[in-house]
This record gives sequence, C-alpha cells and structure tokens, in this order.
Amino acid sequence: MKNKLLFVLLTIFSAVFLLAACGGGEENGATNEPEEKEQAETPSSSEGEAETDTKTYKIGATQIVEHPSLNAAFEGFQKALEDAGLDVEYDIQNAQNDQSANTTIATNLGSSDVDLIFANSTPSAQAVAAVTQEIPILFTSVTDPVGAELIDSVESPGGNLTGTIDLHPDVIPNTLTFLKEELDAKSVGVVFNSGEQNARAQIDKVREVAKELDLNIVEATIATSADVKQATESLIGKVDSLYIIKDNTVVSALESVISVAMENKLPMMVGELDSVKRGGLAAYGFNYFDIGYETGEMAVKILKGEATSAEMPAQYPKNLKFVVNADNAAQIGLEIKDEWNAELSE
Repeated sequence: MKNKLLFVLLTIFSAVFLLAACGGGEENGATNEPEEKEQAETPSSSEGEAETDTKTYKIGATQIVEHPSLNAAFEGFQKALEDAGLDVEYDIQNAQNDQSANTTIATNLGSSDVDLIFANSTPSAQAVAAVTQEIPILFTSVTDPVGAELIDSVESPGGNLTGTIDLHPDVIPNTLTFLKEELDAKSVGVVFNSGEQNARAQIDKVREVAKELDLNIVEATIATSADVKQATESLIGKVDSLYIIKDNTVVSALESVISVAMENKLPMMVGELDSVKRGGLAAYGFNYFDIGYETGEMAVKILKGEATSAEMPAQYPKNLKFVVNADNAAQIGLEIKDEWNAELSE
C-alpha cells in the first residue's frame, strides 16, 4: 500500500515538473521572438534606403551664342537626364559670341564644384578644356574635336572630354554634289569666320571635295556677325549659288544672308536643318535635339560612375536626311523632284 501511494505521488510530481518546464519554454520563446523579428526587419530597411538615389548633381552648361540649333542641343541634353530620373541643378552660361566672356565663363566653371560641364560649341569646349583636366566635360555641336585638340581620337578620347560631333562625314560631299548635279552650279560662294577652328575644318573639306567635283569656291571671310551681310553682298556677280556651312558667327546672322540670296534669286544650301526652317533652301542634316540627347545619355553614365570620358568614344550624328524649304524653292523658281527623296519644310 505504501509502495503504491509512493508511486502515485512520484507520478504527480513528475507531471507538475514537466508542465512547469514547458511553461518556462513558452515564456522564453515569447521573449526571443520579437528580438528575432526586429533583427530580420533591419536589413530590409537598409535595402530600401540604398535603392533611393537622393543625390542632386550639379552641371555647368556653357554655350557660345544664342541660336536655334545650339538651343535645341541643350534641350535634348536636359531631356536625357530628366528621362534618366536624375535630380540636376544647372549653372547655365551664354557668352553671346563674346570670346572674353567665353573665357570668363570657363574659368568660373573650372573652379566651381560642378560634377560635370556641358560645352555647347567648339569655342565653349576649348575654353573649358583649357582650365580643368579634372571635371568631366561633354561637348556637342563640335565639328572637328580632334583638329580642335579636344580629344586624341574619336574612338579613344583619352582625357576628360568626349561628346557628340555635329558633322556627319557625308554632309559636305552630298551638298556639293547636289549643287553641281541637280542645280548645275559652277561657282559656289561661302561665308565663314576664319578665326573659328570649327569653320576652318569645314572649309578645308569643302575645298577638297570641290576640287574633286571641278567646282569653283569663292570665299568671303568675316570676324563678327555684323560683317555677314556685307561679306555676302561681296559675292554677288561672282557666284551662281551659296553654301552656308555650320558656322556659329554666320548662322547667328543668317537672316542677313537669306535676304541677299533671295534678292538675287541664288540657291542657298545650308549646313543644318534649323537653317532650312529659317529660310535656307535645303540641307543634309539631323536634329540637334537628337545629338544633345545622345550627349545627355553619355552624361548619365559618367555621373553614375558607369563610364569615364577618357574611355567613352565620341559619337557622330545618326539619321541623316535631306530637307528642302518648299517656300524658298518656289520663290527662286526651283522644281522639287521626286527622286530627291526630300522632306519638305515651309
């Protein structure tokens, strides 16, 4: 009997002990569970912060003069950065074709804390290249970056500059061939700023192609936009057509050339599509907004650390097309032929 009673008591004691042990385990689990949950939440919070790019990038923008093509290029550049979702503050400067102002702008940007400089034209790019070898510089509206000593080569720029070139290799040959074969031109007048490297590079190519085509080139040089009309008038009686290349000084006063050409019913080929809209007869070209956009895409890669200007090749424009100003053609009595495959601009 005593042994049976002892067995029952031991059984009850063991059961109570086991229940207490289980209760203690549940209490400890309740205490540890929130700690484990808090530790698990910490990495996801950090990952969320890493995915948000809150940096504001500072870009200095320098442009040699106000005119539609350069303005369109800058608009394209800004659009590319906007589309990439970057937060950008711009320091926008325009030299208004004043070389002294151009140098001052470059000096100020070179000593500023900008992350990148956008140089819109050859003189703008040359000026900033002279004052900084550290800040990345992206150029556009530059015709001959190698000749202007901005880059080592198109494929391997080699320094802190790269960008987009505004002269497709086919533009000058196509233009002069059109003048000779379609308009029966024999003497072509050109007006250009002999002090601008961008213009000199084009004129060298014009001379080369004209020689191959047996075309006579008559040159009139200018130094400022105020000289443009008089220089154009000096060609009257010496030429049967005009070709206005991409020259910032001349294009900024393009209406002066157009008025002389129309008064004398001279066909006037131009070097860019914006100049066709302003009254030029025709051009082989591309949209400056597009090359500005391409430059902006290059800027995004540099700002994000995905590439450097030294290793990023300079780019030629894409999508070359032929555009004719229908109103100009009508005024000089020129029939627009279907075989030209021209887009019409009025």
